[in-house]
Parts: sequence; C-alpha cells; structure tokens
Amino acid sequence: MSTADVHAPAPPRISGPWLAATVAVAAAGPLAIAAVRAILPYDTTDEPAAIIADIQAAPTTTAAVIWLVFAALLTLPLGVAITARLAMAARPVLGTVAAVVAWAGFLSLFLAVGVDQLAPAAAEAGLTMEQTVALDGALTAQPTANLALMVFLIGHVLGAVLLGIALWGSIPRWAAAALIVSQPLHLVFAVIVPNHALDAAAWALTAVGFAAAALTSARRGPVTRGSTIEY
Repeated sequence: MSTADVHAPAPPRISGPWLAATVAVAAAGPLAIAAVRAILPYDTTDEPAAIIADIQAAPTTTAAVIWLVFAALLTLPLGVAITARLAMAARPVLGTVAAVVAWAGFLSLFLAVGVDQLAPAAAEAGLTMEQTVALDGALTAQPTANLALMVFLIGHVLGAVLLGIALWGSIPRWAAAALIVSQPLHLVFAVIVPNHALDAAAWALTAVGFAAAALTSARRGPVTRGSTIEY
C-alpha cells in the first residue's frame, strides 16, 4: 500500500448534547454579566458613597449580583478560549493578538470589581459610611486594582472588536458584527449614557458572538490555520 492510499480519519466533530453544552458554556459568561448589568442597583458613574448606599439598601439584589459574577468567573474564561481558538485558526496573527487582549481584558474584570462584596461586608462588620468609603478608596488605590481596571477597560472592549474582526467570514457575518459592536455599546451604556437594559443587551451580543464561534468550531472540528468559510 502506498502512502497515497493511507487516508487520515475525518476530524471529530461535536454533536448532540455535547454540542449544546459547548455553546452554552461559551455563552454563559457574557450572559451572566448581562444579568449583572441588568439588575445592578447602581450606575457605574455614581459616586462611591452613592454606590455603597445603593448596594447596602438592596441586599437581595446584591447577593444575586455576587453569585452571577462568580458564575461568570467560572465560565467567561472558557468562552474567551473557545472563541479565541477559532479566531486564531482563521487568522493566526490577528486572532492571536485578539486572544491575548481579550483574555487579559475580560479576566481582569474579576480583580477590578470589589465594591459589590465590600459594601455588604462592611455593613455586617458595623463600619460607618465614612469608614466604608475610605476602605473602598484604599482598595481601589492598590496598584494591582488600578492595573486590573485599566487592563479591563481597554482589553475587554478592544479584545471583543478584534475577535469579531478575526472571525469575520468564519462565523455568520451578523454574529461577527454583533461581537464587534457589543463591548463598545457596553461602554456607551455603562459610562456615557447609563442604561441598564441596553447595557445588558450589549453583553448579550457578546454572548451571541461567543456562541456562534463555539457552534461553528464544534460542528466543523479542527480548523486549518488561515482558513475561513464565507457566510
């Protein structure tokens, strides 16, 4: 038998429950943050004292926010990895840059956010509002917290845009477009024109992009580097 007669087996593809699980995991992190942004009891642009007061006045909502952030912590890294894998295969250079920026940006969120746990803990410990505000200020002034916030602010917006561009032609164009605009829209509705519902919708667009990448990657199996499929 010649070498030409030997055929490699077809690459494995995910189907059935595993396909649904892969897509669900990819979308779970952004959807958890979307839920957080929808129910958050304060605006990101509020003064620290107002944020702390709103958190302490809504213990049930705050507890839900903390659990949702924990769920995002467990799943968002997987969603970024699944999406980045396809982006790196489709466009190696751009996809790799996008993967690094997105990974650093999205994961820095969890060190940059602390007031949601600090405020209720301070209330339980009997700290006054002045003491809690001072503690929050000292926490956010830590070099690691400052760096994490900066990396998050730049990385999650730029990373989502770059991932969407790298995935253009490898996933449906509407899904790539959703990913490209999602985090810039989040920035608009979280900081410039605060609107919780539209902010949540922006994060849902990120989930759409991640889910499309997971679905495409799982159905197609291993992807040849530099290959794209036009939609």
